[in-house]
Amino acid sequence: MNLARSLRSLYVQVLLGMVAGIALGHFLPHAGALLKPLSDAFVGLVRMMIAPIVFCTIVSGITSLASSKAIGRTIFQALALFYLLTAVALVLGLVTAFVLQPGAGLHIDAHRLDASILAQYGKHAEPRGLVAFALGVIPETMLGAFDKGEVLPVLLLSLLFGFALNRYPKAGTPVLALVDGIAQSLFRILTMIMRLAPLGAFGAMAFTVGRFGIRSVGSLGMLAVSLYVACLLFIALVLAPLARLHGFALWRLLRYLREELLIVLATSSTEPVLPRLIARLEALGCDKGVVGLVLPAGYSFNLDGTAIYLTLASVFIAQACDVPLSATQIATMLAVMLLTSKGAAGVSGSGLVALVATLTVMPDLPVAGVALLVGIDRFMSEARALTSVISNACAVIFVSMWEGACDRRRLAQRLGAAAPGGADGEDGAGNPAGHTSET
Repeated sequence: MNLARSLRSLYVQVLLGMVAGIALGHFLPHAGALLKPLSDAFVGLVRMMIAPIVFCTIVSGITSLASSKAIGRTIFQALALFYLLTAVALVLGLVTAFVLQPGAGLHIDAHRLDASILAQYGKHAEPRGLVAFALGVIPETMLGAFDKGEVLPVLLLSLLFGFALNRYPKAGTPVLALVDGIAQSLFRILTMIMRLAPLGAFGAMAFTVGRFGIRSVGSLGMLAVSLYVACLLFIALVLAPLARLHGFALWRLLRYLREELLIVLATSSTEPVLPRLIARLEALGCDKGVVGLVLPAGYSFNLDGTAIYLTLASVFIAQACDVPLSATQIATMLAVMLLTSKGAAGVSGSGLVALVATLTVMPDLPVAGVALLVGIDRFMSEARALTSVISNACAVIFVSMWEGACDRRRLAQRLGAAAPGGADGEDGAGNPAGHTSET
């Protein structure tokens, strides 16, 4: 009975899919390398749902907040927290690179590196100033906000729509009821899609192991180890104490979100868990308005895993190519990364795009050095994605508590009840526990 119940858990199914994918990729690498479309299809299906779910969640959430002043305060607090966490992550990556020296002794001539393989990343990495970034948030048309699947344009449209409904509550009542109904339907569709997560995890792991193999890490293994060490330090020394300061244990939150974290680990992408994470955080007792504002914004402004990677990879390139860095150059690099780490998509490969964007405005570091990381980047994207998801989940809870919009009793009950097997994670219909249309 317990075995049958465990096999029905999405957590166990994803885990089995990952193990099967690793085995197939190892023993039949050519077959495993052909299974990437399984992962791409799963991520594509979930990405299809992100924009409408974010729109409905934010619109419904804004109407539940007391006033426009509360909305502005929530956004300000979230952005302040995001930039603080990003700054800490950048510094931590920098310190880890200087302590572990992952690139020392390689003595690579940057002029002999094949920079042509960076073309696919460079075309997406054109430097963008603050004004260009802000203008890019505005979609060309209202429906255009949903066209590319980017979160920030949808966030802007949702805010305007929510404010409009707040201004005319009587006229907006039927509209809000329609939005809530659509949201419920979207989450039911998402529940069906998430049943394909084990298949997506199987394809992703089979492709990764079959295409690259563990041995492809080679001499660059120290860089991957350094990134995982830095991410673990960030979680243990920054997020865990902050969580304890706010009255909950981080490891209990990680256990509660184990299914989402496994999906991120398998797909190396934060996008597949965004809609589900919204429901899970609401189930913890966080106000849907705060969740709807903070979490989507965090996906663009709080990529702490990418921030750690940027400083670590940049210093690695400097060490590998024997390029000394002065204190002024390091300070400039950190300032540039505060901008280039924002707005990157939470998908595999976005770290390289952000790194290229950083080095294009840092003439002292060779952009061609990024070619060293292409082969190993796939093994580091999991750490980046996991760190960013955990940080954003914590940020939602922190801001909810600051706003007095978190049911602490419900939070304690949910985290205390979290146990292996997934019983606390879904209701009887397989929907994320606690997701309702109530405000």
